Amino acid sequence: MRKIILLGSTGSIGTQTLDVARANPDGIKIVGIAANKSVGKVEQQVREFMPKYVAMFDEKAAKELKVKIADLPVEVFSGMEGLIEIVQVPDADTVLTAVVGMIGIRPTMAAIESGKDIALANKETLVTAGHIIMPLAAKMNVSILPVDSEHSAIFQSLNGEPKNKLEKILLTASGGPFRGKKREELSEMTVDDALKHPNWDMGPKVTIDSASLVNKGLEVMEARWLFDVSLDQIQVIIQPQSIIHSAVQFVDGAVMAQLGVPDMKLPIQYALFYPDRMPMSEKRLDFFELAQITFEKPDTDTFQGLKLAYDAARAGGSMPTVFNAANEMAVKKFINREIKFLEIYDMISNAMAHHKKIENPNLEEILMAESETYEYLGK
Repeated sequence: MRKIILLGSTGSIGTQTLDVARANPDGIKIVGIAANKSVGKVEQQVREFMPKYVAMFDEKAAKELKVKIADLPVEVFSGMEGLIEIVQVPDADTVLTAVVGMIGIRPTMAAIESGKDIALANKETLVTAGHIIMPLAAKMNVSILPVDSEHSAIFQSLNGEPKNKLEKILLTASGGPFRGKKREELSEMTVDDALKHPNWDMGPKVTIDSASLVNKGLEVMEARWLFDVSLDQIQVIIQPQSIIHSAVQFVDGAVMAQLGVPDMKLPIQYALFYPDRMPMSEKRLDFFELAQITFEKPDTDTFQGLKLAYDAARAGGSMPTVFNAANEMAVKKFINREIKFLEIYDMISNAMAHHKKIENPNLEEILMAESETYEYLGK
């Protein structure tokens, strides 16, 4: 039985992870959950899954939750220290990190240091600190199992194959809600427009990142670390139906792909039960209903998020942190209707141009680069 600590229990990935746990009561035990400040949702989750531990990042929310669940034998942690404490409890073996943003780095490191496997849905951890996280995981002999559908597809496609025979990763993208639009059209797109993803049900931050192709850029950087490949070995392909979740090409030209309906519960369940496969009652892929699968080249002149991500990744060092932090701030401003959609790219580009790169940043320097980027952009 997998004994799970779930970070980000009230978000899109978190709630779908609980769906998987609900469907597999004999295979998954939720030992702990963590969220930001959604006290009502967390209380419901605690009463259903009866974890021994809960962490609330927001201190006030932690106090409120403590009162609400005072009748239950649950230990409540709070703040960043609370997230670090909960991932180190001895009665769990796996931490699923589904928080959004760089808040996930320190708890992930703490979980690895305590010997726990990581089911990773937090892109920013590897984007900004891959050079720290991957050697640490190797040193502690823990597994990092990808939860993102694309990285799970790559992982599944590589299963049983010699790693040194991989030639290229074919990282697929839906193209998001603005696929096919030109730059002039993007200038008028609103938050509501950006949140209408054609295939996936995701949280607002990831959905907007999908619209800008920043999300795919983050996934390129994540894939680089997860699969130990160069940037030149990662090719992004627009696959609008979101049926091919990604593929790999080997040195002999053979291509292995993982296909399925767009449903995050499959990669979540695969990560939690790996190397086993468990039955799932979700919809199956019907090729006759699908009829065709199409492919397009990404338009990086219009959707500059992908190009800027490659630029940041090639620069290396602290530059991916700046790319990520600038995007986080820009998306927040866009959601608050303070800037227009195309200004997301301007903010990222300006922050990267302003930054003086640190070649091999430690954790403190990574967090400092994030803070300085926020300051520069006027948080």
